Amino acid sequence: MTRLTATAAAKVNLFLHVGPVKANGRHDLDSLVVFSGPEVGDGVTAELADGLSLEVTGPYASASGETGDNLMLKAARALQAATSSQMGARLTLDKRLPVAAGIGGGSSDAAAVLRLLTLLWAIDPAHAAAAAPGLGGDVPVALEGLPALMRGEGEQVVPVSVKPLPAVLVNPGALCPTGPVFRAYDASGGGGDFALIGDMPQLPDAAGLSRWLTLQRNDLEAPAIALVPAIGAALSALRAQPGVQLARMSGSGATCFALCESAGSARALAAALKAQHPDWWVEACSLGAAPWP
Repeated sequence: MTRLTATAAAKVNLFLHVGPVKANGRHDLDSLVVFSGPEVGDGVTAELADGLSLEVTGPYASASGETGDNLMLKAARALQAATSSQMGARLTLDKRLPVAAGIGGGSSDAAAVLRLLTLLWAIDPAHAAAAAPGLGGDVPVALEGLPALMRGEGEQVVPVSVKPLPAVLVNPGALCPTGPVFRAYDASGGGGDFALIGDMPQLPDAAGLSRWLTLQRNDLEAPAIALVPAIGAALSALRAQPGVQLARMSGSGATCFALCESAGSARALAAALKAQHPDWWVEACSLGAAPWP
C-alpha cells in the first residue's frame, strides 16, 4: 500500500452535558456522539513520501487556517514521535465540512490521519490511540468512529448501540468558535447541576431514541445562540418542518441537526431547506458509525 483514502465524518453530539470549568480550564463532559455516513464528510488521502506535507482543497479550504497549524500534521508528527519513525506522507484534505461548526471536522480529519498512517506505515494501532487524547477532546471518539458516550475531557469513550438515524445537518454559515461559547457558559455559572446520565437505556428503535433524547439537552446551545443568533434561526427552521422528531445544536455550534422519521423525509427536508436558504450548508445523511476503512 502506498496510497490510502478515507472519509472523515461529521461528528454529531445528540446530547451534550457540560460540567463546571476546572482548574486546568477544561470541562468534564457527558455526550452521546454519532457520525455521518460516507455521504457527508471531508476527504482525506495519505500517500507515502519522504517527508510530511499537507495540501488543502475543497469549498472550505480557505477557512481552514494555516496549513502548518493543521491538526492533521500534528497527528502525523505525534505518530512519528511515538514510533521514532522516519517514514513520511503526503497528506491531502478535501475540506467539505464547515469550519468552527461544532461537528468535529478538524478532529475527524486528525483521526483519519491516525488511522491511515497506522495502515500505511504498518505500525501498532495502540500508538494512534495513545496519541489521540493529546490532539483534542474529540479525537479519541472520532478515532473509534462508533456511536459512543464521550466522558471526562473526551478521553473516556464508551461504545453504545444506536440504530442508524435519518437526519439533516444544517449550518447557517456563521462561524462559532468553541472558546467564546465555553467562556460565556462559564460566565453564566454553567455546570452546577452536572451529573452523568448513567447507562444508556435499551431503546427499541430510532423513534424511541429520539423520544429519550428530548429529555436531554445541549448545555452550550443557549450561550451559542446568544453569541450567534443565526443558530436560533436554523433551529426554528428545523423545528417548523413536518416529520422532525428532534432538532438540536451539535457541539458548541453553529451546526444543528434534525432527526427525521425516515431517509425519505430527511431528503425532502434537506431539499426544502436548500430552496429556502440557499446560503446555508444543508446535508441529509444517516447518523451512526463513521465510514472508516
